[in-house]
Amino acid sequence: MQEKWSLRLIRVAAIFGLIGTVLGSHMAGAGSYAFRPIHAHILLVGWLSLFAWGVFYRIYKVRAKKLVAFHGWTGIIGAVGLTTGMWLQFMKPFNINETFALIFYIVGGTILLVSFVLFVLVTFMIEKDSKQ
Repeated sequence: MQEKWSLRLIRVAAIFGLIGTVLGSHMAGAGSYAFRPIHAHILLVGWLSLFAWGVFYRIYKVRAKKLVAFHGWTGIIGAVGLTTGMWLQFMKPFNINETFALIFYIVGGTILLVSFVLFVLVTFMIEKDSKQ
């Protein structure tokens, strides 16, 4: 299961990387940096964090298998939620309700925070024969 989560996190990270670079190219071409915080978070939490977690799961064996799955889901949902919430909050597309956008942003960020806490726990639950 851990190998599956490694690949899943790396694939989702690749999608975030593509979205982040396309958004960066758009900003450069348009000469507008309105998307800068969203672009940065897409690349940092979406691409870099998910990729790093995927590599971690490829290198180390974790004793708590269910925790790996819970961490993976919170990481993906949190990264999507935070970055989408930022887009809704800062760019205000489709005349979306501001309260909805703020709640979406906060919930996404909170789920991502839970994911980071879970990752800290995971790092203390590696098998002894894993590379240390």
